[in-house]
Amino acid sequence: MKKEINNTESSRQYAAAYELHYGSENLREAFTHYQNILREHPKSKEAGYARSQLQNIIRGMVPKEELLESQVKLATAIFDKEKGQYPNV
Repeated sequence: MKKEINNTESSRQYAAAYELHYGSENLREAFTHYQNILREHPKSKEAGYARSQLQNIIRGMVPKEELLESQVKLATAIFDKEKGQYPNV
């Protein structure tokens, strides 16, 4: 049985981003393309793939210590926001 090829706009955009990422190794352009997929097709399966690829690029570029520091700051900000929304927290 022949596998059906998905030719949706999101699949075409993902294929282009993937080629930039792994084919021509243009990480900056691939990063932008993956972000566009998330913005334009947030509920598509390609959005999930694009999110994973963004994380791959980020993990490859940003030192682990800086990633952790950023994540700690973000989590702290969320805790602080929740505390403000729920005075008894």
